[in-house]
Amino acid sequence: MTSKCKATWLIAGTLVICLVSLLLFTRRFSRTDLYGMNRAGKYADVNGVKMYYEIYGCGENVIVIHGNNDCIWDMRYQIRHFSSHYRVIAADSRGHGKSELGEGTLTYEQMADDWAALLDLLKIDSTFVIGWSDGGIIGLLLAIHHPQKVKKLAAMGANLQPDTSAVHPWVVNWVKRQMQGVESMIAMNDTSKNWALMRQQLQLLEKQPHISLIDLHKISSPVLILAGDSDVIREEHTVLIYQNIPQAQLCIFPGETHMAPVENPDLFNKVVHEFFIRPFHRPQMIDYFE
Repeated sequence: MTSKCKATWLIAGTLVICLVSLLLFTRRFSRTDLYGMNRAGKYADVNGVKMYYEIYGCGENVIVIHGNNDCIWDMRYQIRHFSSHYRVIAADSRGHGKSELGEGTLTYEQMADDWAALLDLLKIDSTFVIGWSDGGIIGLLLAIHHPQKVKKLAAMGANLQPDTSAVHPWVVNWVKRQMQGVESMIAMNDTSKNWALMRQQLQLLEKQPHISLIDLHKISSPVLILAGDSDVIREEHTVLIYQNIPQAQLCIFPGETHMAPVENPDLFNKVVHEFFIRPFHRPQMIDYFE
C-alpha cells in the first residue's frame, strides 16, 4: 500500500471514530443535558404567568422543584432516576428559567400556588414531591396550603425563616454581599444581565420565608426532611422542622453539603426513593422496652 493510500485510510478511520464518538455523545447529551431545553416542553397559563414544564416517564406522579436561581436542569439527576419508575413533572418556578415573572414581588407562597395550579391543569389530584432548597420551602407550603396535592414530600435543605436562627451567619452575609453587587449594577444601568430579576430572587433569600411551627403542624402527609451535616441550614433548625411535622422522618447525610442532590445523587435518590415506596412508619423506641 502506498503512503498516499495509507494516509487516505488513516483520515477515513479518524473520521469514522469521530463520527461514532459524536453519536455516542449526542445520545448521552439527549438523555440528560437537554432537561430544561426539551422540544417537548410546554407552557401552562397559571396565575397570570406562563410556567414552563417538561414531563418524563410514566406511572405515579412525582414533581421536582428546584432551588433559588436554578431551573429544571439543576434537578437532572432526580429527573433521570425517578423517570425510570414514575411520571416526572419538572417545571421552572415563577421568575426562573423559562417561566415568566409576572407582576409584583416573588414569594414562595405564590410559587406554591403556581404548582397547585399546574397540577390542576394536568388533572393531577395528588403527587409525590421532591423539593431542594427553595424547592423544599415551596414543597412545605404546598403541603400546608394544598394538602390534598401532596402524597409524600421529600424536602432537602429547607428553612422556615431567613435569619441566623435558621441559616449560618456566613450565609446571611453572603446574601447581603450579592445584593449589594446587584444593586450596584442596577444603579450603573448595566444591561449585561437581568439584574432586576436577580434582585427579586435574592430578596427571596434575604426576606423570606416566614413559616410558623403552627403551620407545620397542619401538614397531614408523610414528609422526609433532609439536609447535609455541612449544610447552609443549621442542623438544629432542620431537626426543629422534623420535630414539628406530625408524620415526619429525618435524614442528615454524613459528609454532605446543601448540594447533595447533585454532588451525591445516587445516595440522595436512593434515600428518597425508599421513602416513597415504603409505607410510612416512625417507630417509637419505648415499644422495644414494653
